[in-house]
Amino acid sequence: MTEAALANLKNLYRIFTVPEAPDSTLGRVDQAISQDVATFLQKHIVALERSLEDIEKDFSACSVPEDPTFVSDYTEFLKNKLVAQSVHTAAPGFVGHMTSALPYFMLPLSRIMTALNQNLVKVETSKAFTPLERQVLAMMHNLIYRESEDFYRTWIHDSRHALGAFCSGGTIANTTALWAARNQLFKPQGGFRGIAEEGLFKAYQYLQCQGLAVLVSRRAHYSLKKATDVLGLGRDNLILVDTDDDNRIDMEKLKTAYLGLVKNNIRPLALVGIAGTTETGHVDPLEAMADFAAEIGCHFHVDAAWGGPTLFSTTHRALLSGIERADSVTVDAHKQLYVPMGAGMVLFKDPKTLSAIEHHANYILRLGSKDLGSHTLEGSRPGMAMLVHAGLSIIGRKGYELLIDLGIERARQFAELINAHPNFELITRPELNILTYRFNPEWLQSRLPRLVPEQQLRVNQLLDQIVLEVQKRQREAGKTFVSRTRLRASKYAQDEQITVFRSVLANPLSDEKILSAVLEEQCAIVRETEVQRLLDQIRILLKSTENSL
Repeated sequence: MTEAALANLKNLYRIFTVPEAPDSTLGRVDQAISQDVATFLQKHIVALERSLEDIEKDFSACSVPEDPTFVSDYTEFLKNKLVAQSVHTAAPGFVGHMTSALPYFMLPLSRIMTALNQNLVKVETSKAFTPLERQVLAMMHNLIYRESEDFYRTWIHDSRHALGAFCSGGTIANTTALWAARNQLFKPQGGFRGIAEEGLFKAYQYLQCQGLAVLVSRRAHYSLKKATDVLGLGRDNLILVDTDDDNRIDMEKLKTAYLGLVKNNIRPLALVGIAGTTETGHVDPLEAMADFAAEIGCHFHVDAAWGGPTLFSTTHRALLSGIERADSVTVDAHKQLYVPMGAGMVLFKDPKTLSAIEHHANYILRLGSKDLGSHTLEGSRPGMAMLVHAGLSIIGRKGYELLIDLGIERARQFAELINAHPNFELITRPELNILTYRFNPEWLQSRLPRLVPEQQLRVNQLLDQIVLEVQKRQREAGKTFVSRTRLRASKYAQDEQITVFRSVLANPLSDEKILSAVLEEQCAIVRETEVQRLLDQIRILLKSTENSL
């Protein structure tokens, strides 16, 4: 072995045995983050000085480095290339997405979780974490379903069943819920050995139907499209039902859509209610949907990835009334439980439901073991349940209640600021803590509804460009941030979508002063030349309209 090779081998040996000294580059970074993560991020993130295309140049090498290097060298790359160009999602002015600041204790606990490196697929690699995960699932199940203490004593550690499953996020949670519903519908009976063994084609033959469908509102998360694709139902069989003026599923149109399925001999696999839509934060009429699901005999799933923690609030829990009747519920801990990415959960009312997707292997997940991997789509998983357990224990129900109540109150305050401002138009009033609005100058707001549809469409298209330009420049400036989306507004033509700002008020540090700054910055951008050109085009259009009259 050459001297160089021996030196490299010793270097590799050290990274498994000798920690970095506190005065080393990595040690100093670690210490700075541990002492004050907010200051570290604020100091080191300068993401918006460079374009994405420019940043990509730092990540263009496609060959694995030949030789080992020093950790300190990589740490410099980390600080200057990765951290510096990351997005400051914890900033109080970052109110555009469902990613927020984290409680300070999540950082050291995450390091412990990483150091332990438990694999939750199997008890042999997660002896204490497996019962911990079962406990967390029971806690969240109890938050939703409020069963008796005897119920949880019976099921919490039952080796053959599970109250739910941990997963990487809402996409896998929703897929797991529909997977369990599908396999339960096509369970082994008579001469049919079940869909898991015989597949979809024979399953359809067995029930003499032409297919399966999932019914949900147009505000559904895109993960449901993935789920219908992966489960072999086909994206065309995700039936998107129109919403009412409050962005909730229209029950009459739901019934019409169901009758269309019956006419075509397509069986409804599941009806999905949304508790906190991604775009507007609204909650479907869950009680009415539960009644309808029972009437037509299909699985009732609630996607509460965002709004589920509202159940912590005594004041606002009633907004999710009916969720306790769902057969399954999705909740994302990395959203309003303030846990790092990615921690999702799906809970089942009946602990026996997950048996429909149970799977085993001789070397692992043996029949009768308490291995949680036997009821999950994912195999190897980290012990994220530990971080959820920490949040539930340290923050507690009353702490989460304060956070939820504050977020809803902040959203209402922001809505009032928007309504009070002459040049902004509130598009969707917040039910939880998400709202949408757009720039619409005072001199235009009263005139726009009176325009004929063709002219209204053209003006709205120009306003769309203004919103897009303002959102883009605000994002690039890096002071504050809101996202954007496109949706139908009830005050305009029903088949017309408009572009709007979308704001998510989950960060408890986002106070009224910050929200005022968001609007002030948007107004400042509007005064720039490019946006003024678009406003001039609207003025010209209105003038030509008046002259023609």
